[in-house]
Amino acid sequence: MMIRNHCYCFSSIITIFVSIVIHSTLASATLHFCRHDQRDALLEFMHEFPVDKSFPSSWNKNSDCCFWEGVECDDKSGQVISLHLSYKSLNGSMKTNSSIFKLQYLRDLSLTNCNLQGGIPSSLGNLSRLTQVDLSHNQLVGEIPISIGNLNQLRDLDLGDNGLTGEFPSVLGNLSLLSRLALGSNHLVGEVSTSIGNLIELSYISLENNMLCGKIPISVTNLTKLSSFDINSNNFTSTLPSNMSGFHNLEFFDIGKNSFHGPFPNSLFSIPSLRRVNLGKNHFTGPLQFVKNTSSLSSELDYLDVSHNTFTGLIPESISDFFNIEELHLSHNNFTGPIPSSISKLVNLYWLDLSNNNLEGKIPSCLWRLRTLLLMDLSSNYFRGSFPHWICKLKGLSYLDLSKNFFSGSIPQWLRNLINVSLTELFLENNKFEGTIPDVFVNATKLVSLDVSHNNLEGKFPKSLINCKSLRFVNVEGNIIKDRFPSWLGSLPSLQVLILRSNEFYGPLYHDHMYIGFQSLRVIDISDNDFTGTLPHYYFLNWRAMTTLTEENPGYMENYYRYFTIYQSMEMVNKGVETTFERIHHDFRAIDFSGNKLNGKIPESIGVLKELRLLNLSGNAFTGGIPQALANLTNLETLDLSSNKLSGQIPQDLGKLSFLSYMNFSHNFLQGPVPRSTQFQIQKCSSFLDNHGLYGLEEICQESHVPSSPTSHQPDELPEAEEKMFSWIAAAIAFGPGLFCGLVMGHIFTSHNQEWFKEKFGPRKIRVVASAR
Repeated sequence: MMIRNHCYCFSSIITIFVSIVIHSTLASATLHFCRHDQRDALLEFMHEFPVDKSFPSSWNKNSDCCFWEGVECDDKSGQVISLHLSYKSLNGSMKTNSSIFKLQYLRDLSLTNCNLQGGIPSSLGNLSRLTQVDLSHNQLVGEIPISIGNLNQLRDLDLGDNGLTGEFPSVLGNLSLLSRLALGSNHLVGEVSTSIGNLIELSYISLENNMLCGKIPISVTNLTKLSSFDINSNNFTSTLPSNMSGFHNLEFFDIGKNSFHGPFPNSLFSIPSLRRVNLGKNHFTGPLQFVKNTSSLSSELDYLDVSHNTFTGLIPESISDFFNIEELHLSHNNFTGPIPSSISKLVNLYWLDLSNNNLEGKIPSCLWRLRTLLLMDLSSNYFRGSFPHWICKLKGLSYLDLSKNFFSGSIPQWLRNLINVSLTELFLENNKFEGTIPDVFVNATKLVSLDVSHNNLEGKFPKSLINCKSLRFVNVEGNIIKDRFPSWLGSLPSLQVLILRSNEFYGPLYHDHMYIGFQSLRVIDISDNDFTGTLPHYYFLNWRAMTTLTEENPGYMENYYRYFTIYQSMEMVNKGVETTFERIHHDFRAIDFSGNKLNGKIPESIGVLKELRLLNLSGNAFTGGIPQALANLTNLETLDLSSNKLSGQIPQDLGKLSFLSYMNFSHNFLQGPVPRSTQFQIQKCSSFLDNHGLYGLEEICQESHVPSSPTSHQPDELPEAEEKMFSWIAAAIAFGPGLFCGLVMGHIFTSHNQEWFKEKFGPRKIRVVASAR
């Protein structure tokens, strides 16, 4: 009986427990159901946009909205508290009376990268429970609504990467709980409000890529919890607070590309947490010092950029205290003296840029310890000595720029150890290197750029370059290289720029047995050499990169390395002027064969190069007519055919080339009318000199070559010899009748008025004149 009672009790307890669990589960499940008003508001919001399919398929009336993709509800009330629709192509604007504003319990709203357009509705300020708003990476325009200042619970506001305008809203100072503020990459103007100092919880601020100006308010020093401060690319013009050590949590500090001036507050470097500092492209002056205001300098710093300022003095030896640094950019300043040997202690360094300073002396050999170095730029200084031999120990070096210094001696053969393994960019131009270019490129399959221009190099052009299948840029200008034209370079699939200018290259450009078209070539300059021979009519047919533009991002010819870009540069005669191209534009196409001894006809195939911008064939011995096919070059901007032996007429269709702004046909045997188009009429008279058969130059030369009326006849200019001859003939013709008339009149006067004549012009008169002297 007792056992039965025990079993009954146990069974009752189990039953009660199960009932409680089921009841509570059902109760909670019932409370978790999406409220109908919330569901309807979301569906109405979906229908506000032109394409419903942009929304997830789970958004339908027959399912619980709390389980829809991107939606989160409160577990108890069923109110929608979070809406995440990032990367959905909504392709429309948010209305002022949008149904989304019915979600009064919404705490988290994320619509980043949704192709939202129009303005930010002021109604957003009615969602008073919002703690996070992310509308970044859209196409929003207009001003930031003042109503955002009502969101006093907001902790994260991201409106970056839009087209927002207006000033920095002072009402943002009301958001006292805000810890993250991102307004970068908009079109904001004016000064930053002093109310920013109220945001004492702020740890992240991003205002980069706007048009903000003026001073940074002193109230910024209240933001002691800041870990990231980014105002890059604005127009700020002030100095910085003298003491910045109070930002004891600061990790990221970027004020590059502004107009800050004065001495830099070196106290910043005493912040132990500091990791990345960018001061580049400002106007900071004076010496750069790493001052210890705390127990030790920051050892966390891994990126330092102070480039494009006017810092002076020596590079501090204490740079070695930042032993974790990976990138060091000190370029474009006025640093003097030698490179401090302490830099060799930065054993994690992979990018060293000391270019464009006043550094001098020899490169310290202890830098071989920088085994992690990938990029080293020491260009535009006053370094001397031979090629630094320790560089061969940098087995991972990819980019080396020693250009525009005073290095001398030969380029070493051991460079093959780098070129065959890691080196892709080698720039040695504008030094005093002599000897030959070492033929060390047999296995240089990674080499992209080679520039040894403006040295004293001689000998042959290295034939092992034919193995450089990645080669894009070759410049040997301004040396004494004596060799035939390296037509075999045409087999390189990636070669885009070839500059052989001002050397002693000789011989023909074309050989029947080895002609290969330069399929990728965009720029070729072989001017001022001794090339000879003729070019066949089909010579340019395979130059495909000049025929059509490939689909690529607009911009400049460049190579990419991680987070940065390397641009190629060159010098070239453009529109008759020596021009330095610091960056070569992707769509720039140029041919300069000037200053050689090429002869024969200009190849008709040049007309297929429809993307050509510059064509210079001057200073050769080309004969025949100007090809009519040149009229096909609709992008041509510069045409120089001067100092040849061209004959015939200037093709009238050249006047239709709307981009042609500079042309020169002088010193040929051209004849006939000059095209009467705007492009021709704006040229200088000198562009047509020494072509005696040309006419129609009245407006260009601003003088009459044709009589305009019988009464205003102006004789044509005559050559000097002919002009002298006609002058003597005219004098003779005038002298004969004049002499005859003089004799007749003299006889009449002397025979009838002899006494009167003596009285007036006799000896007495002469004496008086004599005495007057």
